[in-house]
Amino acid sequence: MLLLSTPQLEGLVDRGAIADAVSRGFAEIAEGRADQPGPTSMSTPADSNRFILMSAVSEASDLAGVKLLADVPDNAGRRLPTQRSMILVVDRVDGSPVALLHGAVPTRVRTAAASAVATRTLARPDSRTLGLIGAGALAREHALALRDVRPFDRVVVWSRTRERTEGLVADLRGEGWSTAIDIAASPREVVEEADVVCTLTPSVEAIVQGAWLRPGQHLNVVGARPRADEREVDGEAMARSSIWVDDRATARTKSGDLLRAIAEGAISEADVVGTIGEVVAGRVRGRRAPEEITLFDSVGIGAQDVAVADVFIRAAREQGLGTTVDLSA
Repeated sequence: MLLLSTPQLEGLVDRGAIADAVSRGFAEIAEGRADQPGPTSMSTPADSNRFILMSAVSEASDLAGVKLLADVPDNAGRRLPTQRSMILVVDRVDGSPVALLHGAVPTRVRTAAASAVATRTLARPDSRTLGLIGAGALAREHALALRDVRPFDRVVVWSRTRERTEGLVADLRGEGWSTAIDIAASPREVVEEADVVCTLTPSVEAIVQGAWLRPGQHLNVVGARPRADEREVDGEAMARSSIWVDDRATARTKSGDLLRAIAEGAISEADVVGTIGEVVAGRVRGRRAPEEITLFDSVGIGAQDVAVADVFIRAAREQGLGTTVDLSA
């Protein structure tokens, strides 16, 4: 078994290969060549922690995998990551152990890659302004993943913390962003200015209102934790948009953005057009008209983890990275 740490994985990030793998993984589910059960969420009455199992098996990579995600909100007060995870991968043919990966880097890059695939699939070709609501690691990764998907010549970013926002701007400049990067005074300003909006915050209540949306926009709704009662956009935003998800079974149990809008009567589950994989595979429609508002409601799925793990494992083997252990010895 190959063990891959966070520093090793950071050095292996290939965003183009990761986006391609995520796109194939989406299509593979739609075509029935991969199996992915809904996630299992475990908790006890002792605290607010959730432990979530996300799994999938893929014919394309010949791998099966499971990620254990520890969602620990109280870690914010401990100055620790609020989400931690590990990804275990085995061979699909003979079941032998293949690799164990620290989950932070794969989760970050596959989440942004999914938004990149959705943006490439659904956003207007003439989208020029990218809006980021949130300025953490996920916002940085989204900017890097999306910059070649559409001809963006401006980025507008907002975060509750000015220092973090300024840090993101500096990071993007260091990564070669030569276009305008503006700091917004509010989430509303981001929405009103951007053609593609990415919500990237662990919000519990909606920070984006549907009344702010403009015809023709595309939204990647990504940041809320996988809990049925937490969301980033309100019911009106969902109602004004055509909605695609990464997986129906996952969304109907873990997407607070979707479930709270349904509970409020703003939409029904039937309003979900389909999955991004179904669009990639040509099984459901994508954007119908320039004025349509499109929305990708992403919770994250096991198939993405397996697809991205395959990319990292292949790259690590090529470069001779990682620690090999024999669990049978």
